Amino acid sequence: MSDNDLMQLYSQRILALASDIPHLGKLEDATGSAHKRSPQCGSSVTAYVVMRDGRVADFSQEVRACALGQASAGVLGRVALGHSRDEIARARDELQAMLKSNGPVPAAPFDALEVLLPAREFPNRHASILLAWEALLGAIEASPA
Repeated sequence: MSDNDLMQLYSQRILALASDIPHLGKLEDATGSAHKRSPQCGSSVTAYVVMRDGRVADFSQEVRACALGQASAGVLGRVALGHSRDEIARARDELQAMLKSNGPVPAAPFDALEVLLPAREFPNRHASILLAWEALLGAIEASPA
């Protein structure tokens, strides 16, 4: 990987998102939680959720990942509240297609994931980028409400 590739991959926008992840920490009154880990790189995310009327009413996450995984978690943290399981799953699927199949950027309000377009060229980072989304979906599935 050239220095130019690394500079593009870890752009200032990615690093800004990675350093300012909303809803960090453990949510004590969570109705569901899930922990996901990438065996490829060791990144991990634990998500906590409170579901109300089929929507994310409250949410938090513990993120231990590379800058790309953190940036993805940063985008998720900004948009998760108020969304349904299906909306989160659709965004995750669109993100995965963007990374692995040259699909389009996920639709609004998830379009800030555009910042991760350079990661298409680095398949070894895709699992880390998807972790926060997988963890939140697992937490939603674990939530009875």
